[in-house]
Amino acid sequence: MKEATPVAAKLSPTALNKRAVNNNKGPSQTTNQEMERMPESQEKSPPIKKKTPSKRSTLESAGLFEEATTVTAASREVSMLLSKFAEVLSERAAADTSQMKELEGILTEARNLESYLKEKKKHLRQTLAVISNKLQG
Repeated sequence: MKEATPVAAKLSPTALNKRAVNNNKGPSQTTNQEMERMPESQEKSPPIKKKTPSKRSTLESAGLFEEATTVTAASREVSMLLSKFAEVLSERAAADTSQMKELEGILTEARNLESYLKEKKKHLRQTLAVISNKLQG
């Protein structure tokens, strides 16, 4: 644990004084404010060139090609499954729509039949009432 002493304790007092900002030395030394303003002037500097990646071996590129083709094949299969699913859903929706129309037609017919039978019942009651009156009369 004795080895883990702070860096400042290892530095000599003269090294600490050199790090301190001294405005008397002139423009060669930068102050904290100048350091904050540095990015503006650094924007004009040319961009740092990046190292080009080293060429991959044939096996690595073949593996990447296989992965890409596998991903492409999987993507095609998923796309095909989704299109089949959409087709089945649209067919099912069409079948449901036709069944709903058929059921609405049956319901309309049942309501018409119900009203016809009610009229027929009313007419029969009237006829029975006339016959009953004649027999009593």
